[in-house]
Amino acid sequence: METAIKLTTFALIAVSAISSGCTQIGLKTANLPAQLSGLERFEDIAYGTEAQQRLDVYIPEDAANQSSYPVIVFFYGGRWTDGNKDMYPFLAQKYVDRGYVVVIPDYRKYPEVTFPTFVEDGAQAIAWTVNHIRSYQGNEQQMFVMGHSAGAHIGALLAANPEYLAAHGLSTQVIKGFAGLSGPYDFTPEDDDLKDIFGPPERYPQMTVTTFIEGNEPPMLLLWGGKDALVGRQNIDRLSAKIEQQNGQVSTKIYPAMGHVDMVSNMVWFLPSKAPIVDDTQQFFNHLIKDTNNGKVISGH
Repeated sequence: METAIKLTTFALIAVSAISSGCTQIGLKTANLPAQLSGLERFEDIAYGTEAQQRLDVYIPEDAANQSSYPVIVFFYGGRWTDGNKDMYPFLAQKYVDRGYVVVIPDYRKYPEVTFPTFVEDGAQAIAWTVNHIRSYQGNEQQMFVMGHSAGAHIGALLAANPEYLAAHGLSTQVIKGFAGLSGPYDFTPEDDDLKDIFGPPERYPQMTVTTFIEGNEPPMLLLWGGKDALVGRQNIDRLSAKIEQQNGQVSTKIYPAMGHVDMVSNMVWFLPSKAPIVDDTQQFFNHLIKDTNNGKVISGH
């Protein structure tokens, strides 16, 4: 009874925090079941020499009984200024429970760095995953990238602009598919901090994902919430239109009841689900795994 009361209290605090925008507090509370479940987590693994170049790896409980699992590398959001990997065990658990190894990297942020450093950190995290995930029962031949908000922007650039992974001797073909949640893929910075992060204006095309679309990128699934007041729908519309124009592989899903934060808080244990995000992304990944197993070539640079 005491445990149930504590869990209910945590839930109420987290609901209040999330709904008021204090997502860090809410997400920490949301991770309580993951902590209690004994979810196997390898913490603070260095993928580079900088303090923020650390990642966590989550693996299924029966990993020792399997040869390997498909891999999801998840980049969290936070306006390129906030967030950390310790906020997201709840998300990792959703996919680990479905048979994935999940990698969640930290990356350097503004004001410590500006664009494109955080994307370069993302590329370095992917390179680490390709080279080391076998040691954690992951299959680097079935590696997917997923991101929310600023993290979706980072992930999409890694899939679209081959220069980032080429710096590590890799091509975008190592990414078998990209799933983006509410990503700002094609926008013009208007706030002062965003101008500082991405400016001067002549550099804006380099931070715009559509700039690099040629049609041979990894398949993309672009998800957006109809109540998103932070990242406009034009971002997925412009990116999907460009991919289609170039005969690439893209699909989009719009969830009318979802706001910006909802796209990740929807996975929290105590909140009623308003959209089948985990189901839809898993179906997308599984379809690509099936194509890989059938010997089909997944497109990429």
